[in-house]
Amino acid sequence: MMQFLLLFSRQGKLRLQKWFTPLTEREKKKVTREMMMQVLGRPPRSSNFLQWRDMKIVYRRYASLYFCTGLDDHDNELLALEVLHRYVELLDKYFGNVCELDIIFNFEKAYFILDEFLMGGEVQETSKVAVAMSMEDTDALQETMEEYMSKPAY
Repeated sequence: MMQFLLLFSRQGKLRLQKWFTPLTEREKKKVTREMMMQVLGRPPRSSNFLQWRDMKIVYRRYASLYFCTGLDDHDNELLALEVLHRYVELLDKYFGNVCELDIIFNFEKAYFILDEFLMGGEVQETSKVAVAMSMEDTDALQETMEEYMSKPAY
């Protein structure tokens, strides 16, 4: 099971965070800071896996963003790497070649895609098509609500 999922830039700016285990805000900030220092301090050609405290850290860099997750000791690192890659594929499918600005300005959509894909640190939906259909339905509902709310009430 994933403990957390963090997205941060090469400059150390946190862009998205999802916690699957309960931690206090102080602990979350400490873990986030330590993860960024650990991952950003590694040489570019080093392994995407590292041992930290009592968990495994799996990360992957896509353009200027690092996707980082913490796993239990008995979890499969390669499967976690595939989960990170699938999330990036889902973001690419929705945004069309996702970039850091898409995450910054449309963070609610990025969180929604993550919630459709993962639940409680486990993969909920493996089909990219099913997640894409869910996003289309949500966008259509949002447009309908905006149209409804823009009409004057008599």
